Formats: sequence, C-alpha cells, structure tokens
Amino acid sequence: MNQRAADRDHLAYWRRNLRYLGGLLAIWALVSFGAGILFAGALDTVRIPGTGFPLGFWFAQQGAIYVFVVLIFVYVFLMNRLDREFDVDERDEEGAA
Repeated sequence: MNQRAADRDHLAYWRRNLRYLGGLLAIWALVSFGAGILFAGALDTVRIPGTGFPLGFWFAQQGAIYVFVVLIFVYVFLMNRLDREFDVDERDEEGAA
C-alpha cells in the first residue's frame, strides 16, 4: 500500500472514531442533562413501579450512570468492529483472539 492510501485509511479511521465518540457523547449528554435536569419535572410524574421513586429523580441519580456504562460497552463493540474493518485489530497473527 502506498503512503497516500495509508494516509487516507488513517484519516478515514479517525474520522469514523470521532463520529462514534460524538454520537455516544451526545446520547450521554441527552440522558444525563436532558432526562436528569431539563425534563426531570415531566419525568417525575411517572413513578418507578415497586419503589415509588420519581423517574426524573432516578435518571438524575442513577440512570445517567447506567447509560454511561452501557455506552462504554457499545464503544468497545464499535471500535473492535472498526479495527477489524481497517485491519488494525489486536489479535495476533496465529488466529487466537
């Protein structure tokens, strides 16, 4: 592969990586700031069954953290797929994962 093609691949890889990061951070911001603060009043009209806690309170206290942890796993999945697509994954040459 010549240098120009390698540079294009490198730029395409990082562009996609930044797109993933931007999208996942936007989801986290929407959940943590939106559901936990902006829409908390509207969400508080709904109670979590079995607990009596208002839904807005739950998002502000724990929901955003759970969403953040799930987004970490989603990012790992997306980056592993991207690494395989651009042939930069961390598997060794003998085929072991």
